Amino acid sequence: MQLTNLSLQHFRSYPKVHIDFSPSVTLLIGPNAIGKTNIIEAIFLCSTGKSFRAKKDSDIISWGDELARIKAMGINSHEEFLLELVITVGMVNGQKAPSKKYLVNNVSRRQIDFIGNFKSVLFSPSDLELVTDSPSIRRDYLNTVLVQVDREYRRNLQSYERGLRQRNSLLDRINEGTASRSQLLFWNQLLIKAGSHITETRKRYIETINAYSFSHLSYQVMYDPSVISIRRLEEYRDEEIAAKSTLVGPQRDDFIFLKRSRDISRFGSRGEQRLAVLWIKLSELEFIEKQTSERPVLLLDDIFSELDENSRKLVLDVTKKQQTIITSTEEDVVQLVGDVAKIIRL
Repeated sequence: MQLTNLSLQHFRSYPKVHIDFSPSVTLLIGPNAIGKTNIIEAIFLCSTGKSFRAKKDSDIISWGDELARIKAMGINSHEEFLLELVITVGMVNGQKAPSKKYLVNNVSRRQIDFIGNFKSVLFSPSDLELVTDSPSIRRDYLNTVLVQVDREYRRNLQSYERGLRQRNSLLDRINEGTASRSQLLFWNQLLIKAGSHITETRKRYIETINAYSFSHLSYQVMYDPSVISIRRLEEYRDEEIAAKSTLVGPQRDDFIFLKRSRDISRFGSRGEQRLAVLWIKLSELEFIEKQTSERPVLLLDDIFSELDENSRKLVLDVTKKQQTIITSTEEDVVQLVGDVAKIIRL
């Protein structure tokens, strides 16, 4: 898999920009706040349909504009592709609201059909939060990987998220006495069906990556699923009505990183935590290739300053195995990546 070029219009700090990428390694180098991560963000949006930075879709539109456009051309194992993502802000019920339009080869598609055409793995300094921060970040990580390779996972996740919103709204009405408990049956069945698929897919992913080790990196992930079933929903029914929220299901899942059976979020050094993230990103590359027979594009966003010498060497060795796009503020990285890299100074 290869990204040929990227065009942005009114995206973050870029009124307009076009970038051609090397089929091997491209290094985007420049000072902080020049817009390097904006380019990585736009590429990643083409993989997942979502930003890894913006809390709201409207945040990625340049200040003062009402439309942002991303166009990405590339080649997968089958053919050339053109992906386009258009984010607009319009008025809905008297308030500004963002909307997205997805196109594949100039044909409008649903998000579920847009995702999966281009696959990438992102490694950035903020990924340390995978180890140390809230379970929601780890759930988002699992979704980010699995939606790229599994259409059924995308479909069930979409169904589950819609059903969860409806069920929580119903719990609120039951709490207020304006709806009946019997109305939960339909949403219970929907969430159990979709949620069970999500849990099993996440479990298989974690079982697969637990078999991987790289050089000096050997970690494990322990999955802690919140299994959804009729029994558990009945067990928590009164508590859910009181809380006006669904208390079991994959929206409550978590996992922890282990080194020699030790939870490194609690007992690991910052260096060990950083290496655990490197391990899971390398494992993600292998997993996506195994599932799709295509090597995803690797996106390295200013990570070399975070790594020790051995880890730098390991990452540099990996950059040769697929197309890699790197950002950095450090001139030293130009020497590290060698003559094979295309250098773009921003």
